[in-house]
Amino acid sequence: MKDSAHAFIEQAAKHLELSSEVVENLKKADKEHIFEIELSSGKKFKAYRVQHNNKRGPYKGGIRYHPQVNLDEVQTLAALMSLKTAAVGIPLGGGKGGIAFDPGKLSADELEELSRKYVQQLHKYIGPNKDIPAPDVNTNAQIMDIMVDEFEKLSGDTSKASFTGKSIANGGSLGREAATGRGGVMALAELLELEGKNGALTFAVQGFGNVGSFFGSVAQDNYPEWKLVAASDSEAAVYSAQELDASELQKFKSERGRFKNYQKDGIKIISNDELLSLDVDVLVLAGFEDTVTKDNMKHVKARYIIEMANGPVSHEAHDYLTSQGRTILPDIIANAGGVVVSYLEWLQNKNDEKWSEDKVNNKLENYIKKAVDDVYQYAQSHQISLNEAAYSIAIKRLIGKD
Repeated sequence: MKDSAHAFIEQAAKHLELSSEVVENLKKADKEHIFEIELSSGKKFKAYRVQHNNKRGPYKGGIRYHPQVNLDEVQTLAALMSLKTAAVGIPLGGGKGGIAFDPGKLSADELEELSRKYVQQLHKYIGPNKDIPAPDVNTNAQIMDIMVDEFEKLSGDTSKASFTGKSIANGGSLGREAATGRGGVMALAELLELEGKNGALTFAVQGFGNVGSFFGSVAQDNYPEWKLVAASDSEAAVYSAQELDASELQKFKSERGRFKNYQKDGIKIISNDELLSLDVDVLVLAGFEDTVTKDNMKHVKARYIIEMANGPVSHEAHDYLTSQGRTILPDIIANAGGVVVSYLEWLQNKNDEKWSEDKVNNKLENYIKKAVDDVYQYAQSHQISLNEAAYSIAIKRLIGKD
């Protein structure tokens, strides 16, 4: 993912005719916090917070708990967040954090202790006007509530604006849970509108987790002419030539079901690779980075590819697919719904307000539609891909040329 992200930055920078010095500065983080957390049990874990760029506002980005968290990954994701907030036009910067461990191997008490000690290490460098972390892989509203509580004890700040993605009772925003998936649907709908492609379509969701499942259910609720025909988890995919019910699949997954065990008339169990090669109108990539690479790019038949994960299409695969006339809606636009609503949550906390879900969703739609419009028009006028256009717009904003 790091190599692809850097390649996309360099490609856009070449289009903008930027010097190599400017490009290198774009890649570098402002600050990197690397430390070790030791629990009272003696267990030790590597922890990180990378603050990439705050030229447009406070650093913003999630905290992930995963055994494979490392500095390279956090650096790349922090840079992507700077580009994402710039691309969608919100006044925030980019950051990312994480702790390298398996959450399933810690007790609830150990998890809380680890979360509090993470804040203890960073509290001088984060806060409502400095750096506003959020949930990411294996973190959630409960973890954010713990971190807010610890930050309040250490700083005296009671605005709740130090973290986003909190529980509703603790200053979280309505609409936040579904925001990333919902934003992806809004982005696709706007793209299709711009291309004059309104009407029936088929779509497949690779990675039916939080983001993918909300994409499916929001799409079916708002666009009944869009037909979900396949969805996958890490082990298998379900397929129906007729249509799948996203809400039913969501319920099945929430009860810890695995798609390899899903049974219903008219449903066929297929592999993840088979899902990627389905002849559908839209392929939604909501799983992991580097899902589509040089090894499988020639199997992809979808006309539109929506990047709901971070970096799911490698640079080489992106160039090949676009050369074949496929349209890829880039991650820094497609999956920006989460950070947009995080920004809206931060605003509500700062102003001591509580907005309705409709108000939040309407504001989200305004940001997403404008971002897609800007990228589409830029791509058309410069005869470049949506990805190159999105990166170009973001970079221009980061270096103060827009």
